[in-house]
Amino acid sequence: MDSTSPDLSTMSFEDALRALEEVVRRLESGEVPLDDSIALYERGEALRRHCQVRLDAASARIERIVAGPDGAATATRPFDAEG
Repeated sequence: MDSTSPDLSTMSFEDALRALEEVVRRLESGEVPLDDSIALYERGEALRRHCQVRLDAASARIERIVAGPDGAATATRPFDAEG
């Protein structure tokens, strides 16, 4: 890619997602030379992993927070659990 691409560790989830969407758009256009497509694909995979790590961290935080009737945190439960 280019040397002006931001470092993943400093990117928010939203910025990384926008960058990933741009990578996908460019790849799908079919107008990118092969070598650039490979570099774009690698960048896209790194962005995807970064987004997944951020989502997993957010999910873990939500799992730890379960409020009781008084609003105080009383227990933990998985984010996607019925209840």
